[in-house]
Amino acid sequence: MSPVLAGILQLLALVVALGLSYRPLGDHMAKVYSSEKHLKPEKWIYKAIGANPAVEMRWPAYLRGVLAFSAVSVLFLYLLQRVQGSLPGSLGFVSIDPDQAFNTAASFVANTNWQSYYGEQAMGHVVQTGGLAVQNFVSAAVGMAVAVALVRGFARSRTGELGNFWADLVRGVVRILLPISVIGALVLVACGAIQNFSGIHEVGQFMGGTQQWNGGAVASQEVIKELGTNGGGYFNANSAHPFENPSGLSNLFEIYLILVIPFALTRTFGRMVGSLRQGYAILGTMAAIWIGFTALMMWTEFAGNGPAFELAGGAMEGKETRFGIGASALFSVATTLTSTGAVNSFHSSNTGFGGGINLLGMQLGEIAPGGVGSGLYGMLIMAIIAVFIAGLMVGRTPEYLGKKIGTREIKFAACYILVTPALVLGFTAASFVLDTPANSMTNSGAHGFSEILYAYTSGANNNGSAFAGLNADTQWFNSTIGIAMLLGRFLPMVFVLALAGSLAEQTPVPETAGTLRTEKPLFTGLLVGTIMIITGLTYFPALALGPLAEGLAA
Repeated sequence: MSPVLAGILQLLALVVALGLSYRPLGDHMAKVYSSEKHLKPEKWIYKAIGANPAVEMRWPAYLRGVLAFSAVSVLFLYLLQRVQGSLPGSLGFVSIDPDQAFNTAASFVANTNWQSYYGEQAMGHVVQTGGLAVQNFVSAAVGMAVAVALVRGFARSRTGELGNFWADLVRGVVRILLPISVIGALVLVACGAIQNFSGIHEVGQFMGGTQQWNGGAVASQEVIKELGTNGGGYFNANSAHPFENPSGLSNLFEIYLILVIPFALTRTFGRMVGSLRQGYAILGTMAAIWIGFTALMMWTEFAGNGPAFELAGGAMEGKETRFGIGASALFSVATTLTSTGAVNSFHSSNTGFGGGINLLGMQLGEIAPGGVGSGLYGMLIMAIIAVFIAGLMVGRTPEYLGKKIGTREIKFAACYILVTPALVLGFTAASFVLDTPANSMTNSGAHGFSEILYAYTSGANNNGSAFAGLNADTQWFNSTIGIAMLLGRFLPMVFVLALAGSLAEQTPVPETAGTLRTEKPLFTGLLVGTIMIITGLTYFPALALGPLAEGLAA
């Protein structure tokens, strides 16, 4: 079987698996977030944290819950790393330096999971399992809660109440993420991923010395890393490491985990607003971009001139031979179009255009299908912008799902869109003005520029993947990328929840003959065009200096 055909067949198998999961998972999540009943374990949690799940919250109270919980999480994870040297199960590792501890705490709480350290050489079992893995669950649940709050903003009228943050958070973990993770961990163990608490072992003879391997609860952390679109690896090689991703089957399963909740949330959206066709329109937009990016990535990685490309069958540098180009392309597009950031190949080794596709996927806002929760609310923001543009073209007040998109709503949407480009481009420019950050680049020229652009794109968009070659373990990068991750995660949430509150207060507008049919394929096309144009106008100059210049020079 040719490598190209193998890649296409894996894509088709993935589409079938996602299609089979779409309806049951989407409906289940809609029931979870609409239910008025509380399970016994949930009641114990509410009692422990002193929360009343029956109290409805307006958007400022909901936002306070999000920010307070996340602030406590950052502080807890920071302190856990700072005292690691005194903890049992630390494997002899010392406490983490302050700047790196801040960077890592911000990263995992912000659902970014950017890592400026070697996991197997820095973090012991307690920090990995009791700190990082826990944040993989709750940070994903926070994103889902914010998305559901926005959906309620569309579904409700004449009230500013958006639900209860604590109930949404707990239900997301207990009823959605935990059950799937238990089953997924068993699948990964069956595929060969490790799951233990063993210490460090010296194995083999390599160039006159030995190599050290350590074990860990890898399968259980791997599954929520992918399912929650987190991305932080137990090992530095991430999902290219055979302990995390042993085979082609586990690789395809991990891609499925990355995509299944973000895609299924579109059905949850349709179910909660009372129109499944609206959910299908959002699904169609996400799927069109995802399939288009996957096809482009496969084409640019399989194509290539020169004897090395021809002998290898494509751009095999930086890719695992057990996966090949097709599976690597599938994985890289899935992780950069979501906020996952896991890698099974090294993006810096992609062709110039391949690296550009990964960058552009993040710069779209990671909305196709995007992160768990964040992909849905990001796409709905883009839908509001598309409706506004359509209204300008016909001279009609824009409406979406029966809600008027007025001055207040469009300001919130515009602020949402402007946050991450300001962080990405601002910090990238500052890094080239100063001497020290530029000295962290391994490469010069266009590829060196892409290293730093990629770092801030990944951080501000809460992705977490990196272009290998940049030494990001410096005070400058640890601090500024940490700030970019926190602002890139929580500032947009402010505008999303404010928008949700504004929509929930409105009285529904009845449909007329002039109402834009947002469930039709025409609107899907308009939405795709809006996303590509906004992103292109924002980032094209930066992309031209980096991956486009590198690709054209190849």
